[in-house]
Formats: sequence, C-alpha cells, structure tokens
Amino acid sequence: MIRTTPFHARLTELNDQHLYTHWSGHLSALRYSSAPKHEYFAVRNGVGVFDTSPLFKCRITGPDAEAFLAGLMVRDVAACRPGRAAYTLWCDDRGYVRDDGVVFRHGEREFLLTSARPVLGWLTDHRHRMRVDLEDVTDEHGMLAVQGPRSRDVLAALVPEVTDLRYFGVVEAKVGSVPVVVSRTGYTGDLGFELLVPAEDAVPVLDAVLEAGRPHGLRPFGEDALMTLRIEAGLPLGDIEWHDSRTAWTDHDRVTPKELGQGWMLKGVRDGTRRFVGSQAIRRELVDGTSRWATTGIVVDWADWDRLHRDAGELPTKDPEQLGWEQWLRADAEGVGEQVGYVTSFCYSPVLQRHIGLARVRPGLADPGTVLHMETTLHHGTHMVAVTTARLPFFNPARKTATP
Repeated sequence: MIRTTPFHARLTELNDQHLYTHWSGHLSALRYSSAPKHEYFAVRNGVGVFDTSPLFKCRITGPDAEAFLAGLMVRDVAACRPGRAAYTLWCDDRGYVRDDGVVFRHGEREFLLTSARPVLGWLTDHRHRMRVDLEDVTDEHGMLAVQGPRSRDVLAALVPEVTDLRYFGVVEAKVGSVPVVVSRTGYTGDLGFELLVPAEDAVPVLDAVLEAGRPHGLRPFGEDALMTLRIEAGLPLGDIEWHDSRTAWTDHDRVTPKELGQGWMLKGVRDGTRRFVGSQAIRRELVDGTSRWATTGIVVDWADWDRLHRDAGELPTKDPEQLGWEQWLRADAEGVGEQVGYVTSFCYSPVLQRHIGLARVRPGLADPGTVLHMETTLHHGTHMVAVTTARLPFFNPARKTATP
C-alpha cells in the first residue's frame, strides 16, 4: 500500500499537477505546478519547502553510542559534537558504499541517523555486545526542508534560534507549542534548514511555515526541481551516482568513497588510526592507488553544443530536467577511441546557463580543465560534444556556510 507523509494533506492542496513518484513507499511530488523551473527559482532566489519525510530515521542511544557509530560510519563520528550534524557514508567489508545519510548528535549518548533506505537491520547486525539501543522512529516524525536565501528570514519569525545557527548545527526549539528539531542542513547546495516535527503536529507546523513565508514568495518544490538543484550542488544520489553494494549485481555498479568523490571523509584511514567497516579495504585502495574512477563535474562547451544542434536544423536544447540515462565520455572528438568515463547526471543549469553534469572518469583525467568528449543523441544518431572537467560544486554561494 502506498502511504502519504504527515505533511501530505496540506501539500496536496497546493499541488495542481498531482504527479507523484514513490519514495520508500510514500507519495512524493514530482512538481507542484506545470513549470518546475518556477519552483527551482523559488529556491535559488527566495525560499521553497520540500517534504523529506520518507527518509528513514533511526535513534541510537546508550553509553557506547559514539563508539558504535564510529565503528560503522566512514565519517569520524567522534568529531561530531552534541548540537552538530554530519553527512556520512557507510560501506561493506570490501569498502564499497552501501548508503549515505546524516548523523544528528543530540547528546553525548544520543544520535539520530537518517537514510534513504532502511538501516535498522544493518545496525542491529553490528551491535554485538555494545551497550546501545536502536529504534526506528521513522513514523513518529515528519521532516520539512526550508531552503533558499530567504529561508533564515522565514524561520526566524517562528524559531528565533535559527538566527545564530551555524552550518550543520542542530537546535531543539518550538514552533508555537510544538517541539521541533531544526538543523542547518539540506540537499540544494544553498542556505537552508530542515525541521524534524512530531507526525501528529506536522500540518500545523507546515501551516505556520507557509504563513511566515508568504511575504517572501515561499512555494513548495518537488523532485524535478530538486534534481537540478542537487546537480548544481555536486551532490550524489543513490541509485544514480552509486548503487547499494548489497544489492548491486556486479562491481561495475559498486563504488568506493574515494571513487564517489567523498575522499575528504577518509581522514585517519591511510595511516590506520581510524577503523570502521570497510576501512581496511579502503586503506589498501589509498595506499596502492587502485581507485578505478574519480568523480568530477563536467561543463559542456556551449559553442560546440549550439553548432551541433544548429547544423542539424534544431534549436539548441536547454532542458533543466535530468536525463534518465548515462552518457559515455571519450578522449577524442571522433568517438572512436577508448571510453574513459561516463556521465551519471546531466542537465541544463538555469543559474549557470550551462549544461553541466556529474561524471566518473579515469583518475588521470579528473584534473579541472581537462577536455573530453561526451556522446549525445540527435536525430536518432550518436554525436560527440566537447566538455571540460570542473571542480564540484558548480554552485556554492557564500551564504550556504557563512557564519550568521
């Protein structure tokens, strides 16, 4: 049975398209209007809200909670102090990524872990004799992302504590009489916050946010707009940039943290001072230099793109919606040489006015400014267009991380 989120009753009233996808057994809006670009610009220029309630939520408590998570997560959980959050991955014994999520630390012995897939069973399998309690609290809460340059102004009218909240900070507060947890986190690459709300009070809290956002042009946004936002932010997505190592058929669909572009999480792994599930395999990869791929951004040569389309009698396309398939990368313009990589996500960025993508290339080709050639289709045929590798993220405004 397909379920609805705690915010659905109100959000569906604002949705004149009623186009939904399925996310962890819940309805999730693709768009709220006929033009998802309007929702996109609401986030980049003002403020938007996104329902992230389908994320799984697991509470980890007990005397050994920190040590328990430190032995599982790729990110150093011990460095995440109470009142902070941290984005992290977790891996299998071979060092391949299983999933990602955010750890919220509420106290010395209390954490909340969010994830796109169920994680309670995996955590339970690794508990052994450690003094931790694990509880799936997914159904107890709704989660609402408030994102964009005006998000702080909107929430400050309801939760004054956000005024001084640092990037990836977490604070317990109230919206009216409803207790909420607010974090300065999000998946848009912009200034933004997320609210963890008791499920039974979700609609009143949403109504308060909508009312506070009215003077700022707040509007809900769906997955179509979110895909463009997260590509601009250089943020990977499960089942697109990687597949859960447990369910992937072959190693071609598996990826290590370094290959995924998340090598910055691996502090203390090379020298063996930090150990977690998969760390020994990752250490061998780092020491021996055996990474198969490197993740990079790619930017299409706009003149080459325009020439390709105009020579074919077409207007150059500028579609912000993500393509649903991978595109090969080759070193030569003729498309006859060896494949040196592939594009996992690709779209037209309205704010950058360029076609951009997230790609996986051979490690020696990942330096910014490397010219490659991407396969694309036109008139039922395959053509090559020049692209240049670029640092991620593409869009990284100072307001995202700036101290309040």
